[in-house]
Amino acid sequence: MGVVSAKEVQQTAWLARLQLQDAQLHRLAAQLDEILQYVQQLQRVPTDRVEPTSHVLPLSNIMRQDQVQPSVPPEDVLNVAPARHGQLFKVPKIVDI
Repeated sequence: MGVVSAKEVQQTAWLARLQLQDAQLHRLAAQLDEILQYVQQLQRVPTDRVEPTSHVLPLSNIMRQDQVQPSVPPEDVLNVAPARHGQLFKVPKIVDI
């Protein structure tokens, strides 16, 4: 007996507003059934003694420490801006509310 029937696939397709031809419906039902049978097979694998992991390989943080470094003075940046308003960049309005 299959895990999923063509009738269940048809109902799911209807809920998803999908129109499937009979050939597509039966092919999809067979494919989904094969996938779900494999999932059932995986569920039978004993995992009682397997510790939960977030990753199969040990990971370590490879980021460097933050270091303060010299930067361009804000006034120099603002001097090359096409338009400014005080200490801010002035940009054209793009959203009308």
